[in-house]
Amino acid sequence: MTVDDTGSGTGVPPAPDGEPGRDAHAEFEENPLALRLEQLILGAERRYTPFQAARSAGVSMELASRFWRAMGFADIGQARALTEADVLALRRLAGLVEAGLLSEAMAVQVARSTGQTTARLAEWQIDSFLEGLTEPPEPGMTRTEVTYPLVELLLPELEEFLVYVWRRQLAAATGRVVQAADDEEMVDRRLAVGFADLVGFTRLTRRMEEEELGELVEAFETTAADLVAAHGGRLIKTLGDEVLFAADDAGTAAEIALRLIETMANDETMPELRVGIAFGTVTTRMGDVFGTTVNLASRLTSIAPRDAVLVDHDFAEELIRTGEAPASETEAAEAAAAAEKEGKEPPTHRFALQPMWQRPVRGLGVIEPWLLTRRDGSS
Repeated sequence: MTVDDTGSGTGVPPAPDGEPGRDAHAEFEENPLALRLEQLILGAERRYTPFQAARSAGVSMELASRFWRAMGFADIGQARALTEADVLALRRLAGLVEAGLLSEAMAVQVARSTGQTTARLAEWQIDSFLEGLTEPPEPGMTRTEVTYPLVELLLPELEEFLVYVWRRQLAAATGRVVQAADDEEMVDRRLAVGFADLVGFTRLTRRMEEEELGELVEAFETTAADLVAAHGGRLIKTLGDEVLFAADDAGTAAEIALRLIETMANDETMPELRVGIAFGTVTTRMGDVFGTTVNLASRLTSIAPRDAVLVDHDFAEELIRTGEAPASETEAAEAAAAAEKEGKEPPTHRFALQPMWQRPVRGLGVIEPWLLTRRDGSS
């Protein structure tokens, strides 16, 4: 919950004249169920104003404001709306800075990344999960009579599950960092980055009902997320009709891309898909990826044929270097013939690459796309 630098923040969005939006705050306080639910979820009663919370935590009002804003909390003015947990959170963040474990800027980033991620999770749980579960099961029952006991039962289970998933993800991310060759690679790393984009999505939005469209997007995002995770990639983000994923090696990214195409093609309810992948140096920040490699993958997606995967020259070279794809089918045939002659097993390649026409791409110059497919017999 934030305040401005003078401490005159608001508990809800400001009114047009800049005064605190007190009416909405008052309505919340007048709703006994809302207040009971807040106390249940937070595990404590309202006790502090923002100034009192900052003072109890031993931090300046300015730093407290930065942390609260970074976490994405709405302004609450000088209402007595903060709890002991708010004080403890401030104290912990400030303690990490004082101990030299984090710089102040990094502590703010920690607050921001955590706030953004959990805000999306909380919104999803309320919109798609809790809202459906709290429909009155019997005629005459109000949602009010259902919500509190349901939250009371779900809260500890969801909290433990959240911590479990976070620890698992943290362990995986830490492992990737430890395996990095040097400190620079921890931030600027060579990755395969791919975009998968639903074809004709804009036209669909004009033809489909909102509920149908929402179900299609959810099905696409769920399928994509499952496939990316199952085959060793990382889902960076979803953008409705598009997903962005990354993998540490080209072979993993190639498998994910082709699995996406194959899976969606077998689903009659899904539009056609196109995928673009690039390989190169990528800058990572707060779970997202940036840089020319990401831009190139996006451009490749926009020019990819329907139900096809386009990759850049560096990605193709990486597949060839690691033996995942032959430089050409002629070379593959010659290698197979030589192996057979010597009584050895012929080399196996999972993927095939077909060079496409070079073309200029705005902002990136002339690029050399390659069409990625499976080799016969590979699955």
